[in-house]
Amino acid sequence: MLPDGWQLTDDVADFLARAGDFLRSRPALHNTPLTDIEKLRTRGVDSHSAAATVFGLLESRGEVCAIFYRTPRGYLWVTPLPAEQAGTLAAQLAGLGHSPSGVLADHDTATAFADARQRHTDAAPAPFWQTHLYRLGTLTPPQPRPEGRGRVAGERDHEQVVCWCREFCVDVGEQSSIDLIDSGSWADSRFGDRHFTLWETPDGIPVSMAAATSIVGGMIRVDPVYTPAHLRGRGYAGAVTVEASHAALAAGATDVVLFTDPANLTSIELGAIIVAARPGDRAR
Repeated sequence: MLPDGWQLTDDVADFLARAGDFLRSRPALHNTPLTDIEKLRTRGVDSHSAAATVFGLLESRGEVCAIFYRTPRGYLWVTPLPAEQAGTLAAQLAGLGHSPSGVLADHDTATAFADARQRHTDAAPAPFWQTHLYRLGTLTPPQPRPEGRGRVAGERDHEQVVCWCREFCVDVGEQSSIDLIDSGSWADSRFGDRHFTLWETPDGIPVSMAAATSIVGGMIRVDPVYTPAHLRGRGYAGAVTVEASHAALAAGATDVVLFTDPANLTSIELGAIIVAARPGDRAR
């Protein structure tokens, strides 16, 4: 056990029994922990990664107010914390010998954690990912709407979906997923359990795709959205994002979220298409 109310466990079922209500209380903000931890619960962790997975929860007055978990790939996800608490957590984990390969959190939490970790380990922080989180308000289809239609991807589309997911990973530099796809471990990649929607031209040729997670805590995340480079700029990504969001609502989702890259104009436009609401917390 860590001081100051933090408690650690490597038992995902025990962790969810205690922290599940907290995560589901803000499903849009907690979308990644919800989907990651649900995957660990249902599929488990392979033997070579099990030792790296640890869960922590912070209680105050008998209620959970924050959590962290270390993923099988070594990253530490932390829900929002005041700067002082984030720094304390970093110092405590360093003292216990936990050395995550990176921290993923809202901007202020990640910054405080990284700064404190540097003071205790001399590990210089370096930003590696920044994004904006949007929650669905009102769907705004692209105008003009591109010709064609959306449809659910089926078995006959599997090869195309795998190919496009790999191309997406090349574009964003996601080497770990490329390695899994290339080794034939599609089911173990982060895309293996996604539900894919395609946008196809009037003559039936797929030109863009959007994937969505399964519903967890009433939430679905649209991720990834991809259009091949030579087909971009025609509104396909926006159209397929709207289709995937419609499908999520039809499936019963109460929250639909989308991460966007603030340095990518197309990504920002996708955020504008699916929301007529405020952007959520930044993540890093």
